[in-house]
Amino acid sequence: MSADWKNFRADPRRIEQRIKELSQFGANREGGVSRVAFSDADVEGRKYIRSLMEKAGLKVRVDAAGNIIGHREGRNPTLPVILFGSHIDSVPHGGNYDGDLGVLGALECIELLNQQNFVTAHPLEVIVFSDEEGGLTGSHAAVGELSQEALQIKSHSGKTIGEGIRFIGGDPDNLQSAKRNPSEILAYLELHIEQGGILEAEKINIGVVEGIVGINVWNVTVVGFANHAGTTPMNQRKDALLAAARFVDSVNYIARSIRGRQVATVGTIEAQPGAPNVIPGKVVMSLEIRDLEKSKIDLVFEKVKESSEKIAADTGTTISFAALDVTAVPAPTDQRLRKIIQEAATDLGLTTKLMPSGAGHDAQNLARIVPIGMIFVPSVGGISHSPREFTTASDMANGASVLMQAILKLDENGL
Repeated sequence: MSADWKNFRADPRRIEQRIKELSQFGANREGGVSRVAFSDADVEGRKYIRSLMEKAGLKVRVDAAGNIIGHREGRNPTLPVILFGSHIDSVPHGGNYDGDLGVLGALECIELLNQQNFVTAHPLEVIVFSDEEGGLTGSHAAVGELSQEALQIKSHSGKTIGEGIRFIGGDPDNLQSAKRNPSEILAYLELHIEQGGILEAEKINIGVVEGIVGINVWNVTVVGFANHAGTTPMNQRKDALLAAARFVDSVNYIARSIRGRQVATVGTIEAQPGAPNVIPGKVVMSLEIRDLEKSKIDLVFEKVKESSEKIAADTGTTISFAALDVTAVPAPTDQRLRKIIQEAATDLGLTTKLMPSGAGHDAQNLARIVPIGMIFVPSVGGISHSPREFTTASDMANGASVLMQAILKLDENGL
């Protein structure tokens, strides 16, 4: 095997041009996209990506979950495939880089190999997962964990997940066929924008992801007593919103007081009955806790629960928790792949930082069946899920070059 592959470098102009072309599908007035999964814009964007795959000589198929898979033969077809990619669906009023870079960066690697007439030993597959933003739908199916109940959930497109999968060319009645055999995949790699501001602030080129955080969510209900706001003295109130306000503050305090990188958030809150002249008798709010370690999530929750008992006693209310079935378990990346990514970046003269991913990704599902690795590049201003989301062409090319070198190192040396 020639060592020439060590000089393969991504073309920033080509990646940026394709980012712009993809951003036409579902473009919104704010400069971003609303290309939600299973929408007409999603279908058009998928057609565009499929056309790029086919022009690059990939053998393209759509599996039963609607995942697009482009296959490139290797010199030894009996070897397991190296899988890499991301998603192209967006949140409503989202940006042009989240997911898109991972797909277009993967295709850039195929373009580089084609330009150099280079054939890897392992077969390669570029994958575009369906409905990442709506709940990692495609990757759940790829690991055999997309339930029949999930197919009934209504997506942002207005269709159910099952209807949406059929709309984009999948077959929700045959989902078991989308399940991947772990023995047929050597590893999964994903290039992604950071979606935070750490790399830019520290002027670091590449984030070597050490793992994707676990996420636990609860509905929190505070019950007090609704009463007249004008005739009830302050010392006789059982104000559920006052208790909720103290609860929100305590969540912030607890998450900050424990050493580590855990985060805890109250993101929704509803006071009932919701009238200016009525003391709120009930409040329903969310609690979300994220960390790379489940034990840390559990610790934060226990401290929040202890604090809530004191708040309830002080305010004459009750505070209860109901865990929601949207838990994501922590997904550490493979240490060997971290080392490969680190070496690839260093060989390219790029600076690196080992860091967690605070956002969810398809990689966290793939981690259940195969080794995973993730590469982050800077997000300007740390902005994501917004039309103002932006990553420079040079940073995108750096990430794609690291992905290329990591794939080739993996191909040559295995795990």
